[in-house]
Amino acid sequence: MSPFTGSATRTPDWRHLRLAVDDGVATVTLARPDKLNALTFGAYADLRDLLAELSRDKSVRALVLGGEGRGFCSGGDVDEIIGATLAMDTAQLLDFNRMTGQVVRAVRECPFPVIAAVHGVAAGAGAVLALAADFRIADPSAKFAFLFTRVGLSGGDMGAAYLLPRVVGLGHATRLLMLGEPVRAPEAERIGLISELTEEGKAAEAAATLARRLADGPALAYAQTKALLTAELDMPLAASVELDAATQALLMNGEDYAEFHASFTEKRPPKWQGR
Repeated sequence: MSPFTGSATRTPDWRHLRLAVDDGVATVTLARPDKLNALTFGAYADLRDLLAELSRDKSVRALVLGGEGRGFCSGGDVDEIIGATLAMDTAQLLDFNRMTGQVVRAVRECPFPVIAAVHGVAAGAGAVLALAADFRIADPSAKFAFLFTRVGLSGGDMGAAYLLPRVVGLGHATRLLMLGEPVRAPEAERIGLISELTEEGKAAEAAATLARRLADGPALAYAQTKALLTAELDMPLAASVELDAATQALLMNGEDYAEFHASFTEKRPPKWQGR
């Protein structure tokens, strides 16, 4: 995302989520615990807009996405979204579905690593939000469920049919998206859906530790690695190695590459600048 801004100022308050930024680490919390953090139209829009703002903010180097209360996110609110969409025409429905996809694209395209800290339920859109993250840290209570066919819709919602086969393979993705059956933490770890399984109640702590490690590291190198992982999913090998070569040439001309050599020579830890 472009770092350049127009006349709009930074949003001081977000109505549908909580944001805290501490020394390069942004923590975004879905905060409707009484509804298992079910998403509303406003919550989707806030996530889309927040990620765009943070992407232009060079001070943010890692982001943790979590949910307050008993679970991560139960998906779209049954009354406020599913009920409301029944009264929409095709153009309105297309606008809504494009917006949910824009949230996933924002997670994948933002220039910093995103870590989903998952406990309890991650269902429907909540499961896709976690899927879109770069890392999924979960505790034993975590349960993922791609429920779209259970409500009569395609399992390929919000990019799930694109992302899930690339994370767990086509066979597992077909089962999860077609049947909508829940996947508990041990199986999710076995099939590669989660990056790390923690002790009970420790997912948020482990995600914060990883975010701190990433925020203290070479931010530009991480940003380019994330960009290449996304861009090269559909590239032939020849195009991929050419893009890798161009990226490395740019980074070799950067300050962090020179800083590594200086720190190695001087036998000290590197002082990463993200440039």
